Parts: sequence; structure tokens; C-alpha cells
Amino acid sequence: MTAVDADPAERGEEGSATAGVPDSTLGGYLRTHDRPPAFGGSDGHPYTVSIEVEKTGNLVAPYNGYLVFPRWAQTGVGIVGHVETPTLASCRSQEEAERRLGDLTLLDVQHLLEEALVRHDDKDI
Repeated sequence: MTAVDADPAERGEEGSATAGVPDSTLGGYLRTHDRPPAFGGSDGHPYTVSIEVEKTGNLVAPYNGYLVFPRWAQTGVGIVGHVETPTLASCRSQEEAERRLGDLTLLDVQHLLEEALVRHDDKDI
């Protein structure tokens, strides 16, 4: 089960220090700040994140959602690459996929970035 599939209580969010904080989730951060959050990757590069949803041929859940992490130049001048997650949510609508990804805590998103960096490093070998 991925973090997106788990109930918020199962992810330990209720009663946590970030519960109810408007920008403690990816969607909340995007709504509150009108920009994506930035993360420092373990590879030393700065990243932002975007929610992506694709239509598929699956009649039961025709929308797949995942995260893309653009890697920024150290100077911040432009994007020099990216890593992405596998599909995190398969849903009946684009809105549902966006909502489920938006419900991820920023800590979940940081962990997903690190997992994507590990997968990317494994591909380069």
C-alpha cells in the first residue's frame, strides 16, 4: 500500500503536530502559497514537485497520478533534469487523483523524492 492509498489516520496524521496546518500537505501548500514546495535532495540538488495525472485505458480506474520532481540548477536559473515516482494513485477521475496526491503530507513527498532518487541512481548503474 502506498502512502496515497492509506487512510490519513493510518498514516499517523491525526493528532500529529501538522494536523490541521493548511500547508502541511502538498495540496494545502499549493493552495496557500500559490507555488510548489521546494525540497533539497540527498544528491545535493534543489527540487520542486508537480502533481501529474494521465488518462489510461483502464476502464475501472482510467486516471493514474504520480509526482514529478524537476531538478533545478544550483543557481536556480533553470531546470536541469527530473525524477518521478511510479503511479501513486489509480482513480476514476482526474480530480480524485489530484486530490489523493494533494493529501500527501510534505514529509511523505520528501520521502517519495528520496525513493525516486534511489531508483534513478539504480538505473544509471
